[in-house]
Amino acid sequence: MAKAYPSAGHHAAHQFENVEQQHDTSTFGMWVFLSTEVMFFGALFGAFAVYRYRYPNAWGVGSHHLNELFGGVNTAVLLTSSLAVALAVRAAQEGKSRTVVRLLLVTVAMAFVFLVIKGMEYYGEYREGLIPLLNFTNPDPAIQNADPGKVQLFMVFYFVMTALHGLHVLGGIGLLSTIAFFAHRGKYTPAYNTPVELAGLYWHFVDLVWVFLFPLLYLAGAHQ
Repeated sequence: MAKAYPSAGHHAAHQFENVEQQHDTSTFGMWVFLSTEVMFFGALFGAFAVYRYRYPNAWGVGSHHLNELFGGVNTAVLLTSSLAVALAVRAAQEGKSRTVVRLLLVTVAMAFVFLVIKGMEYYGEYREGLIPLLNFTNPDPAIQNADPGKVQLFMVFYFVMTALHGLHVLGGIGLLSTIAFFAHRGKYTPAYNTPVELAGLYWHFVDLVWVFLFPLLYLAGAHQ
């Protein structure tokens, strides 16, 4: 069933005939953007899969040195933030601006928590001598047996993929904070809440990427 839009033509930008057309165009644009992001991360996942196939032992040793607790907590944080965003979208559709603001700020706070935990994890890996090209000096015999260069390559994948994801989280903080500001100003109504919905789509994508990263990096080879 097609989504019904109340009559509120004054909300549509001048290049659109009505709010429904503006909503559909904006949503299509967001999906196009997300499809490019999927291809970008997909290439990284594909390269990592080739590495996993060629060097399974080094992959297992590298995964074993990641902090599963931090990764698991961050997974719970992002999944909870995704729920908050979904509720914010629903609140926007119902015209509850204050609820939208609160839920978006909760999401932003959780995003900061995610980044803080990730920073603590990075610091721990620095202390353990696991940073490629900087201080890869971890004395674990398993690393030596698996070939330090190949284990270091695992850490390169880990840092590149998680750091890029972290940049997307940072971008989400800026986006959701902006949407929360405009929601506070009363910009969104049941007739016009497309920006809230699109911000929610972006944040769900960020969460989904982590849902793949967590088992792929932390769990799949941790007990090998």
